[in-house]
Amino acid sequence: MELRSRKVVSGPERLPWSANLKACGFTDLELSQPLVAVANSWNEICPGHIHLRSISQAVKDGIRLAGGTPMEFNTMAICDALAQGHEGMRYVLPSREVITAAIELTVQAYQFDALVLIGSCDKILPAQLMAAGRLNIPTLMITGGPMLQATHRGQKVAPTDVLESLMRLRRGEMEAAELKALAEASFPTAGSCLGVWTANSMACVAEALGMTLPGSGTIPAVYSRRLWLAKETGIKVMELLRRGIKPSDIMTREAFVNAIRVAMALGASTNVFLHLPAIAAELDLTIDLDLFDALSHTTPRLCTLNPGGPHVIPDLDEAGGVQAVMLELGDLINGEALTGTGRTVRENLAGKRVLNPEVIRPRARPVAPEGGLAVLKGSLAPRGAVVRTATIDLGSRHFCGRARVFESEEAATGAILSGRISPGDVMVVRYEGPRGGPGMREMLTASATLNGAGLGTQVALITDGRFSGASRGICIGHISPEAAEGGPIALVQEGDLIEIDLERRTLDICLSKEELNERRRAWQPPPPRITRGYLGLYARVASSADKGAAVNPGWL
Repeated sequence: MELRSRKVVSGPERLPWSANLKACGFTDLELSQPLVAVANSWNEICPGHIHLRSISQAVKDGIRLAGGTPMEFNTMAICDALAQGHEGMRYVLPSREVITAAIELTVQAYQFDALVLIGSCDKILPAQLMAAGRLNIPTLMITGGPMLQATHRGQKVAPTDVLESLMRLRRGEMEAAELKALAEASFPTAGSCLGVWTANSMACVAEALGMTLPGSGTIPAVYSRRLWLAKETGIKVMELLRRGIKPSDIMTREAFVNAIRVAMALGASTNVFLHLPAIAAELDLTIDLDLFDALSHTTPRLCTLNPGGPHVIPDLDEAGGVQAVMLELGDLINGEALTGTGRTVRENLAGKRVLNPEVIRPRARPVAPEGGLAVLKGSLAPRGAVVRTATIDLGSRHFCGRARVFESEEAATGAILSGRISPGDVMVVRYEGPRGGPGMREMLTASATLNGAGLGTQVALITDGRFSGASRGICIGHISPEAAEGGPIALVQEGDLIEIDLERRTLDICLSKEELNERRRAWQPPPPRITRGYLGLYARVASSADKGAAVNPGWL
């Protein structure tokens, strides 16, 4: 093996630097072995990461068992839940690029030979995969896993039940003490939120891409099986190093197609539309909304996972996990794609089977004939918008209503709470895109409040921002071009008629081209909300949502 780390620790001229590492407790024997970076996003702030120290230790044990020397460092990790509904959410999506850069800088500065990525939650996993593509050294990921199913008074509950119950509290239908008990019951263990929300969507996508070992996407956080898998991950990354297998060999276009099909079959979070193009770009691959749309038409939805149904990720794990979903998709999956096991998808699937046909439906009897995610285009979204059809009632496939226009999520949520939103309205929340926000905030507080008010199936919510993987209802996001770019959403006025047709996959404002052009001539961009700090930079250089809302280093 040709080891990059020899430039740091080998030869007499490197003795001062190897002595630095010996001051950390490393021995000559350890420094003579391949040096493997372990990038861990452990922190004490969110349940998705609180247990990652034990996973990291198991990974390091595996690396040592296979003849390598692990060296751990930490990355930042923001919990979306704690950032909901306030200014903090502006910082969450932009943190993705910071995490990517932090891993790149650390690994390149020390010239590590291989890399293991340990993460959980929404932006950390795509950031780490972006770093894997950018660095292109032998790399594997292991994710933190979902928490266990929560129960309260004998009923299954999820964190979104708490947000949606806030309206019951305001109406006097629930005591504050009861809401507190519900809230505390809804997070029962360490791990990511238990539905197919963004964290678990990206964990499953990472497995389908081949960048984790089978099982990583679904094994619950607190199970010993996850520690076993962590050790196997450490052992396996050493095999990838010996064989010279790199992320570019694994994350091919065929692998991205496999991952998108799995996301469609699961009814995953709309945030995969942001993250997969950004990951692919690091490998000089183009994954656009047209590809998502084409695959959505030809991939059946096989699962009813929360928030699009009664099942949760631990149920999916017991049913066979991501591997069983890929098996059931059959010839829609490219079986020759190489994976982090060092084997192909087809070889990984040998001997696998679906263990619960109600959790993973047979392809011949799917939940729906098309995927649980869709791309809409039209006069309101010329470059596209995205929607999670898996969480929309079949009776809401065509929706036409009058626009209620808001310049922020706070204003929209306030209108719901004050009773100013009526059935048939189309809530338009704009200037929340990557540049206009800046930071492209999630609209979970608004969508959950709508559902809590009993309006989730009677009111549409459309935005150039994005939605949490927990959002459900007629929620259409990522409208491109965004308002800050002068996209048509910036031209919508109170009372305009907006038409949503999920069958035709269109999103239109019912105005003539002449009227739209007249409004465009009169439109003036508002001053930027933030001009300083990292968000000020992000607002200037971030790509639009249809391009992944990524920071292109070539623009800096």
